[in-house]
Amino acid sequence: MEGNVGVGKTTLLRAIAQGLGGDYQRIEGTIDLMPADLIYYTYLDNKGKPQVDPGPLLKQGESLATFFFNEINRARPQVHSLLLRVMAERSISAFNQEYHFPHIQVFADRNRIEREETFELPAAARDRFMMEINIDMPADDGLLKELIFNSRFHDMDSLIADMDTGKIAYYQLNELAQQIQQTIQPSALLKNYALDLWKASKFPQKYGIKLADVEMDQLIMSGASPRGMSFLIRAAKVNAWLENRETLLPEDLQAVFQVTMAHRIFLNPIYSYRQEQLMPELITGILEGIAAP
Repeated sequence: MEGNVGVGKTTLLRAIAQGLGGDYQRIEGTIDLMPADLIYYTYLDNKGKPQVDPGPLLKQGESLATFFFNEINRARPQVHSLLLRVMAERSISAFNQEYHFPHIQVFADRNRIEREETFELPAAARDRFMMEINIDMPADDGLLKELIFNSRFHDMDSLIADMDTGKIAYYQLNELAQQIQQTIQPSALLKNYALDLWKASKFPQKYGIKLADVEMDQLIMSGASPRGMSFLIRAAKVNAWLENRETLLPEDLQAVFQVTMAHRIFLNPIYSYRQEQLMPELITGILEGIAAP
């Protein structure tokens, strides 16, 4: 997730954790954070003897359901590498044994305002995240007034405590996800449509997509990976399931295209300073330029 300070990213994740049940852990990204800090921490007890306790990853064991890495771009690449392994394998080696996290969901956020003493995630690391979502303030004045003046939103602990716990059981998510992916299937035409979307993300000029003041054949340095397209289809199937359908439709791909693909398309450095302007225009151009079946 990416957004300005104080827009509710942490509150949103705490609400997700409350709704899923299971255990929740959070760690703050800092420049001096080391990989071991995610696994264990050391201290002196009352007798002055060194002690080792499990860190945020190991503390809850297999019941860890939601793990939040706050300001991930403040942590060093070595820490990123450990987190990526946890995301990919849902396991980690420590103290001569293997620890497993079968139900873990990993979330991270970036502060897009402050860039000093930060380590931006490389392309390969960002590709491991299924989605990259911008969290912005509401545009509606009525909602803004509610956030400012309604005391219900002034105490986040009480607000989240009022939610039902385990509304969707965290230990059933893997089985549910598997059922969704196996049940909802695309047609042959839909597969061709997805393939065209993928190719257009790499070579927009071949599909007649144009942006103002841009040499389209020089715009894209790298398009989405096969893993990225797999994430797109998986997310689209969930969208279809939420709409109570067993058939994948073009609108399902369109609904999740921005959040699953934008962080996987990398612009040529000569256009990188216009990234925030050009990327939404490119996504819109692809969705409007590729005919849906």
